[in-house]
Amino acid sequence: MVKRRRQFSIFAAALFLLAAAVRSDATAGWLFYALSGMAILCLFAALFTREPVPGRALATPNAAPVKPEGGASFEDVAANEEALSSLRELRDFLRHPETYAKLGARIPHGVLLYGPPGTGKTLLARALAGEAGVPFLAMNGSDFVEMYVGVGASRVRDTFKKARKLGRCVIFIDEIDSLGRSRGANSSDERDQTLNALLGEMSGFRPAEGVIVIGATNRAEMLDPALLRPGRFDRRIEVAMPDRDAREKILRLHARGKPMDADVDLPDLAARTVLFSGASLENLLNEAAICAARRRSERICEADIESAYLTLVAGSDRSIRMSEEERRLIALHEAGHAVISRLLAPEDRIRRVSIVPSGNGAAGYNLSIPAEKTMYTRGDLENRICVLLAGRAAETLYAGEGGVTGGASNDLKRATELACQMAGEMGMGRRPYAAENVLQKYGCGAETGADAHGLLEELYERTLSLLSAHADTLRTLAQRLLADEALDEAAVDGVLAALREEAAEHTR
Repeated sequence: MVKRRRQFSIFAAALFLLAAAVRSDATAGWLFYALSGMAILCLFAALFTREPVPGRALATPNAAPVKPEGGASFEDVAANEEALSSLRELRDFLRHPETYAKLGARIPHGVLLYGPPGTGKTLLARALAGEAGVPFLAMNGSDFVEMYVGVGASRVRDTFKKARKLGRCVIFIDEIDSLGRSRGANSSDERDQTLNALLGEMSGFRPAEGVIVIGATNRAEMLDPALLRPGRFDRRIEVAMPDRDAREKILRLHARGKPMDADVDLPDLAARTVLFSGASLENLLNEAAICAARRRSERICEADIESAYLTLVAGSDRSIRMSEEERRLIALHEAGHAVISRLLAPEDRIRRVSIVPSGNGAAGYNLSIPAEKTMYTRGDLENRICVLLAGRAAETLYAGEGGVTGGASNDLKRATELACQMAGEMGMGRRPYAAENVLQKYGCGAETGADAHGLLEELYERTLSLLSAHADTLRTLAQRLLADEALDEAAVDGVLAALREEAAEHTR
């Protein structure tokens, strides 16, 4: 492509020279204008000739496919057993298609992997191609979206033409929602043409071709229904966040090649990394290795992992000059969260409470590890809101309404969002059997705000009452925070030990 651009530039320069040579000849005026016009066209051709983008060669028609030799395999994938089970079947389809053809079965045309970011969707697609021993064509959905109408559709057709020439192969389209989002009022002609080309190509597969399209997205709800119908994306596989056992497997996988001290407890680390994705767990161990290298150690110890964990979750500590009154209010705020958390959610682990400002902008933080549950009851959600409101309630209790700070702004935002979800989506408002957001969609509801506001007022008064009843414990914990600035799980449990029996009564 660079060679072609150079040729156009040389040709344009030559034409300009010829035009300059004939300009003096009065009888050749038409030739001057013709040569000048051709030179300008060559310059435009040189300027708008596209160059290949590094790392995206497969998005262009002349790119060669990536072969799977030395690539990933299912051994590189920890957890995600449900997704692996479906992909093993697809591997057998690609390896032994005749086994399924005897029974009249056809290979699925497309597989959609959906789930939160960092859960391993790309790794699963690479592992399928590596296990089946077929070429792997990887690209991003945005590679097909262009300003000029028809360019994206042409790229789609070229990609599938290349795949058919290869025979059995895997086409992987990451972030497919940028290409295949639902058509509507905000769609454009270029996007629609590109999506139509993809729909047509996926419908035109013949079973003997053995081409599988794998799409990956974090937003499956945005995809066009025509793309999700059987015959295009025949299978939809959720790649969910890992549970505790899966996190331990992922940690052990990424711990290979990293020398660990005997005091490193991976099962405990898996227990306290709730809501961590596979990518987050890999990043955690990498940060721990960097911490160990920073202190010139040959092995990673538990202190390195703890430092990396706190940095990723809460941010690095910052040094900010604060008055004693500000430190006291922050200590009371964080102590309020801890006391209500122990009273109403005793199954949660309070890993650390700190009044040291962190890199994420917080003046202090309460690092609580929630218990893993599949379903949450109304009581669970109300208790979560009480814990969020406890910081503001503690400030009010000791400084009055005029002495509260803006430190609870994020807590109030999250509490309001949860209350609105309860009233508007979960049927936990005044209309217990109706989702208020659906009623609003059809012009039948306007009570979500009032319900959420009433719920927040009720739970705030409940939180304030509980803190008033346990003022001595709240004050003791705040004083410990002022003295030590940060308390670990054992220290917090020591101060709040007296609340365990009462917490059991609150949760019955």
